[in-house]
Amino acid sequence: MPDTRFAPAFSLGVLLAVASVLPAFAQAPANLTADGIPAIPAELRQDVARYLEFRSAVFNGWHPVRRELLVTTRFASTAQLHLVRQPLGMRKQLTFLTEPVASASYRPKTGDFIVFSQDRGGGEFYQIYRYDSDGRITLLTDGKSRNNFGSWSRGGEWIAYSSTRRNGADTDIYLMNPADPARTDRLFLQLKGGGWSAGAWSFDDKRLLVREYISINKSRYHIADIATGKMECITPDEPASWAGARFARDGKSIIVITDSGSEFMTLARLDLATKKLTPITGAGRWDVENIAQSADGKKLAYTVNEAGASVLRFLDLETGREIPSPKLPAGIIGSMKWHDNNTDIAFTLTHARSPADTYSINIATGVLERWTESETGGLPAGTFVQPQLITFKSFDGLDISAFLYLPDTKKFPGPRPVLLNIHGGPESQSRPGFLAQNNYHLNELGIALVYPNVRGSSGYGKTFLTLDNGYKREDSVRDIGALLDTLAADPRLDPARMAVTGGSYGGYMSLATMIHYGDRMRCGIDVVGISNFLTFLKNTQDYRRDLRRVEYGDERDPEMRAFLEKISPTTNIAKIKKPMLIVQGKNDPRVPVTESEQVVAALRAQGNKVWYLMAADEGHGFRKKANADYQFITTILFLRENLLGGE
Repeated sequence: MPDTRFAPAFSLGVLLAVASVLPAFAQAPANLTADGIPAIPAELRQDVARYLEFRSAVFNGWHPVRRELLVTTRFASTAQLHLVRQPLGMRKQLTFLTEPVASASYRPKTGDFIVFSQDRGGGEFYQIYRYDSDGRITLLTDGKSRNNFGSWSRGGEWIAYSSTRRNGADTDIYLMNPADPARTDRLFLQLKGGGWSAGAWSFDDKRLLVREYISINKSRYHIADIATGKMECITPDEPASWAGARFARDGKSIIVITDSGSEFMTLARLDLATKKLTPITGAGRWDVENIAQSADGKKLAYTVNEAGASVLRFLDLETGREIPSPKLPAGIIGSMKWHDNNTDIAFTLTHARSPADTYSINIATGVLERWTESETGGLPAGTFVQPQLITFKSFDGLDISAFLYLPDTKKFPGPRPVLLNIHGGPESQSRPGFLAQNNYHLNELGIALVYPNVRGSSGYGKTFLTLDNGYKREDSVRDIGALLDTLAADPRLDPARMAVTGGSYGGYMSLATMIHYGDRMRCGIDVVGISNFLTFLKNTQDYRRDLRRVEYGDERDPEMRAFLEKISPTTNIAKIKKPMLIVQGKNDPRVPVTESEQVVAALRAQGNKVWYLMAADEGHGFRKKANADYQFITTILFLRENLLGGE
């Protein structure tokens, strides 16, 4: 069996240095409730220490004049805003707050201040703040409602943002000059529903794009006149998705991502006078996922999600020609933004052997520059396991895929235990990003990791996306059954030692897997998961309820209500016989704490072994380092006891 202690290469001095911080993990942080969880052994706290020190550096935005950029990274407990003045330069910390900073951007044209967003306790009731050059921070919104930053006007005087301020359920659009919030903040568009957001401004700052999100398969774009507030819908009322819209420089059309008339999300131009939609990229078998338009409106960067990996491409909008770009590692690209020089574009990139870091490309020279190199706890990044893409047929012949990570066979010979990790959403997608702490499962425990993309996942076309809706909900659970058959036939894996985990909707899938395939599971982990669809729809935040009904079904319909009750985990709790770990944030606005409380109570009432970890200062997942560290150590202990059986 592998030795779980430090390797001999570590000096006594290093061991003493690590030991000096161990008391921080001796007990759960005061804000955590560790109900039924045994004391964490000292050797485990020591062994996992290196895997708790991964960092990342997520790109937020360029300074509009200087070649400098903003990133969010964590050096203490939470992710804070930092300034980086040159590639691989020092990260200068700007904010020193107890709660993590969600996003930030400089004021266009001048860069004389920064606007950023932040919530409290994971509740997702985001507020918008101004950070001045002297370090002073000013609250710009009401401090109570949920506010989402939308966009800056091109001239840099105004921001457009969405807010639930009026009644807590509907999301309206507001305008504000952040330099003078008291006199300028105003309701611009009073709207019905919780899915509205402010998009891009026209080049003359006279019009604003407004997106209406109805479901993952249906959304619309509107154009609002800034002077009059008059709004016009510009996209057809059809079951199609529209995203990422930008005005063309002449104001006569918009560049947009849509699956209107297509199975996949494509890049297209919509003529505002004729409403004619003209494809820019041809129909393919993968989604265009993100776009970024240069400040002069002449160039476009976009990414294509090819089997989970982002492929970056550039387009000259005047000639229609593709601009060459350097090859990047197979990973995930996000938060793309052009500098106002129209030459540099920066973005965040993560892949199996690198945390999220910030890079830029000079479009004129094709030179790729790395701006940050995030720490990996002293572990050599080149040794992290690369995933294998596997495919299999489900119960109805549908092709399903998954990413498989295998431990080193020399260190861990023989068939390996398996941990299934099912994504949330349900319209999300497991992609080949950085595993961070989960590398411990591979490197130290010898557990194989499997990340499936069951029906209902994004990235495989709009038909695939709807195959788990409404009465088809449990078809995605049956996909897991087919996956278990596939894994059982793989001689590298041990079908007698399997476990399942998942967060949010993935938490429901974890519970459902334990109900339907519990005889094949050793244990299960449910993180902020739905345990009863009826109580979930009743107690989720008002602004989310109708959006979730589109996906799960409307419980106000008696037939649908009966179906949702029938398939809910709490209805079938007697079928769960194996140990469970339940993790929850008390302030979760999406899946309320009551979802975890009721499943814990039901499991314990029938004599199940249940560990329950609840954070009083977290929401939909743990974001504070001490909480996340304790959750991870608890997970390892749970898997050692229940999946590995003492190995």
